[in-house]
Amino acid sequence: MGQKTTNRTAWAIIVVAILAVGAYLIFNKSAVNPVATDSISDNTNTVADTITNPTNEPESVQDTSGQTGGVAPVTLSYANALIKYADRRIQLNATCQAYPYNVTYKDNTGIMIYNRSPNTRTVKVGTTFTIKPWGFRIVVLPDIYLKSKTILVDCDKMQNVATILVQE
Repeated sequence: MGQKTTNRTAWAIIVVAILAVGAYLIFNKSAVNPVATDSISDNTNTVADTITNPTNEPESVQDTSGQTGGVAPVTLSYANALIKYADRRIQLNATCQAYPYNVTYKDNTGIMIYNRSPNTRTVKVGTTFTIKPWGFRIVVLPDIYLKSKTILVDCDKMQNVATILVQE
C-alpha cells in the first residue's frame, strides 16, 4: 500500500505543477501583448519572439530603407507585426513562393509582406521595393476607384507569385 500512495502523491504533484505553469502562461499577459504604439525602439526578445521563431533564425525587423509611395513608414518588431497583421500578411519563402498566394483585401489596407529567406528580395506589389533577409515590409494597398482591381505580386525574377484582389 505504501508504494501506491507514493506513486499517487508523485503524480498529483506533477499534475499540480503542470496546471500551475499553464495558469501562469495563460494569465501572464504582459509577456505576449503587443505594445500599444506602432513605434518600437527596443529589440529585446519576448515570449512571442520565441513562439514565432523556434528555429532561432536571425531576428526579423521591418525593412524601412528607401520607402516611398504605398509603403508605410511605421517601425514594428516582427512579433508585434505578426499580431497586428495576423489576417493580412503574405509570406515569401526561400524559393519566392508566396503563402497565401490568392487573397482579397479592402483598399487602403496595410498588409505585411515578409521574407523568410537569408537573401534580400526585390518585391513588386504595385510599387517595387526590397526586403532584407528575414525582414518584412508593411504595404498599404492603393485606394482605387474601380469596383475591384487585381495586383500581381512579383518576387525577384519570379512573376505573379501571389494575387491580391483589392476591393472598395
